[in-house]
Amino acid sequence: MIPRYSRPQMTAIWEPDMKFRIWFEIEAHATDALAELGVVPKEAAKALWDWWATNPEIDVKAIDDIEAVTKHDVIAFLTWVAQNVGEQARFMHQGMTSSDVLDTCLAVQLARASDLLIADLDELLDVLKRRAKEHKLTPTIGRSHGIHAEPVTFGLKLAEAYAEFSRNRERLVAARTDIATCAISGAVGTFANIDPKVEQHVAEKMGLTVEPVSTQVIPRDRHAMFFATLGVMASSIERVATEIRHLQRTEVLEAEEYFSPGQKGSSAMPHKRNPVLTENLTGLARMVRGYVTPALENVALWHERDISHSSVERYIGPDATITLDFALARLTGVIDKLLVYPERMQKNLDLMGGLVHSQRVLLALTQAGASREDGYRLVQRNAMKVWDSSGQLSLMELLKADPEVTALLSHEEIEERFDLRYHFKHVDTIFERVFGE
Repeated sequence: MIPRYSRPQMTAIWEPDMKFRIWFEIEAHATDALAELGVVPKEAAKALWDWWATNPEIDVKAIDDIEAVTKHDVIAFLTWVAQNVGEQARFMHQGMTSSDVLDTCLAVQLARASDLLIADLDELLDVLKRRAKEHKLTPTIGRSHGIHAEPVTFGLKLAEAYAEFSRNRERLVAARTDIATCAISGAVGTFANIDPKVEQHVAEKMGLTVEPVSTQVIPRDRHAMFFATLGVMASSIERVATEIRHLQRTEVLEAEEYFSPGQKGSSAMPHKRNPVLTENLTGLARMVRGYVTPALENVALWHERDISHSSVERYIGPDATITLDFALARLTGVIDKLLVYPERMQKNLDLMGGLVHSQRVLLALTQAGASREDGYRLVQRNAMKVWDSSGQLSLMELLKADPEVTALLSHEEIEERFDLRYHFKHVDTIFERVFGE
């Protein structure tokens, strides 16, 4: 992942130094368990931890140099450890296979990455809740097909995002639980050369649960669900980003990204203030979703294992989590500093001569005795005049001048159907459902 879209805490999880440290802990904990079972000398486990207590520097280059010869990363690591620990290191990796180390390490990394992402979601949810309450009753136009529909509030838009990301949090918590499994089961997963108690011990020490049945690898349906969850979260980010981008269009301009002092919008046009952050989020969301299909295709491995999944996961593990971490933080900043323009929202609400109240008039006509077909015809024929005038005419006034309408509704009854507050009478109910307050 390029530094431009990376944050240090998440990146650190995927650094080679951290990976090798996790590998060592897995191997050392397994050696502890093997020593307790009498399979290897207790001195072997002690030698490993005694060396580790010196807080040794992980010589990534030295390990890479060994791998250049062995063409095997786990063997290269074990060789390097043996060079530093000495003779007792020969008891490491007894009965284990490389996937025991690799898969268990990946589980640890994905679990730790999940914890950071959950914290990111919590920060985003806090900001969405605050801004939603701030604009709980700020009137704005609801749009369907991009066309004015009926009034909503800007707070409801933010409450929708809050509810969606709350669901995403629940999905991620479940995905974290599902991905955080340990496999120390040996070649083809039969425990032929290693006791299942070793797996249990390592799992407890690494904060994982045991994989019930692991062939030679942890089943990749777990990983597929994890990355699919990240993909759904990315789509939610894009939904909010796209909304903001539309609201910032010059013709709409109901909200816009914060434009900081000294910021430049265009190298050619000094007047520009572009929605660059939300456009960036749209692009990043595409990248995260792009990792979902390879994760799904990793599920179907040959027999007890192959390594067609390995190269894929070396990409998508770091890239998907690092990108999503950055994107969640960026969206949180956008919402926190979002500039909201209630006056422009009201102006846009009034843009089309009251057309947004057409349904209320239709319902009133049906309740006054008109068939739905006749009521629709009466409202639509007046509404189309307003539409064709680009909102210069008033739907209310046209309805008052229509004898077929006034035969059923008085002027006062017509005017009552244009009360904006009517549309917001259940906002409290929705907020209570979303925020529980």
